[in-house]
Amino acid sequence: MTTSNSDYDVVILGGAMSGASTAVLLLRENPGLRVLIVEKSKQFSRRVGEATVEISSYFMGRVLGMTQYLNEHHLAKQGLRYWFANKDVANLGEASELGGRYQVRLPSYLIDRSTFDEEVLRRACDAGAELLRPAAVSDVQLSPGAVQTITLKTNDTVRTITARWVVDASGVAALLARKNGWFVSNEAHPTAAAWSRWKGVKDWDSLELGDRFPEWSQAVYGIRGTATNHITGDGWWSWWIPLKGGDVSVGVVFDQRLVHWPQDGKVGDRLREFLMKHPVAREMLAQAEYDQEDVHWRKNLAYSSTTLAGDGFVLVGDAAAFLDPFYSPGMDWISFTASAAADLIAAERRGEAMPERIARLNRDYGLSYRSWFDAVYRDKYEYLGEFDLMSLSLILDLGLYYLGIASQPYKLGPKALLIPPFSERVSRPFYHLIRTYNRRFAQIARRRRRLGLLGRKNRGRRCLIGGFTLKPTDVGLIVRALSRWLWLELTEGWHSWIDRAPRVTANSELSAPLAPTVSAPTRG
Repeated sequence: MTTSNSDYDVVILGGAMSGASTAVLLLRENPGLRVLIVEKSKQFSRRVGEATVEISSYFMGRVLGMTQYLNEHHLAKQGLRYWFANKDVANLGEASELGGRYQVRLPSYLIDRSTFDEEVLRRACDAGAELLRPAAVSDVQLSPGAVQTITLKTNDTVRTITARWVVDASGVAALLARKNGWFVSNEAHPTAAAWSRWKGVKDWDSLELGDRFPEWSQAVYGIRGTATNHITGDGWWSWWIPLKGGDVSVGVVFDQRLVHWPQDGKVGDRLREFLMKHPVAREMLAQAEYDQEDVHWRKNLAYSSTTLAGDGFVLVGDAAAFLDPFYSPGMDWISFTASAAADLIAAERRGEAMPERIARLNRDYGLSYRSWFDAVYRDKYEYLGEFDLMSLSLILDLGLYYLGIASQPYKLGPKALLIPPFSERVSRPFYHLIRTYNRRFAQIARRRRRLGLLGRKNRGRRCLIGGFTLKPTDVGLIVRALSRWLWLELTEGWHSWIDRAPRVTANSELSAPLAPTVSAPTRG
């Protein structure tokens, strides 16, 4: 075990979920470890990252032990649901719907991050972490294999502390990545987002909507309202996440190459203006108002750090990378990186050699990020608004996620969280499969766009899935979707084999970035 004359063993920069959960894991395995959490805010505010999926829910429930808290203070999530329209869709009942017919099998949650993050931080402090709050980090000097130096400002006092390890959990501020030149914006994925919390959004399961659209109401046996509902269009999608107490988080994410965003007025008014053009959003927001003190926007969402760890530092959560809010991978990323950080620091304290471990962590997590982007997200916004293409994509994406990723911790336990997706050789064929069908769907959508055929299958259709489990029989859903993909290629897709529509570029005339008003960065 390496010892040093430092003030602390570990200093964690950021006290939200990624930093606090790392502290919980460290102190559980290393009682008496001197851990300091530095948090700049007096109190957490609401932030994005409110919908969890199966890996992050496993991490929160079975690793952090928060299942009872989640059930008492937040909402159980009922899967994913998508809504599609075209110029012929006049109302909610005519929109096409994609989602589950029944309740979900595995737990996931819709969480208010302001209260959830406070609870994880409280548990970290109960486990033995010291908390310094509010405090701003002004400088970090890294010394591989030695003592790290952190300069802090609390009120009007500047102080310097030392630690053997620094964990950067500063979220999109990405303190270490930006300071050391590791921060890389993902220019191949130029997305932007605007969001707020709303009051008065209609209840998806209300008697009013059921009476007006009886066939629509009877089609689904589960609950629509506590799903993560998504309203989609060409090059964009909108999330609708209900929170405990009645507020609803509503935001739009769009590809800046494909979408013209309203340019005039307040961000919240532009968000409303944009959504009200869609018949489903227009129905749900008819009497709703957004919180004018809780409106945000950010562009160029995707980024990564070329370095995630060294002998004395490690990056976790959004401080290490961010892909896209679609499918909510950010909380999964926190689960993997927090587990890796705690494991790395514990290994060094046991006296294990660091160079090979650090090289493997940087290699595996870098490969995982690149593979996730290249397989799932590259050019996905080209076909997000197409009911038939998204129906195939959702079944295949979720089916393979359950088969190869979500199943692993239930089979192997928490040690599965030390193996990031697509980092092992056995996963590479699945990476190539996912990459291939997403590329093909994007190419088919480009041809439709060029020919003015987008959205032609978006009226009055439903794709209601029985639901995924961890049973081998789920492979049947994947096989049937692959068969439907083959049929699509034979009936339509073959045109794009020889008639390739060009990929839109960042310099396209379709590009329309938002006005230059940026909300304060939030921490993961």
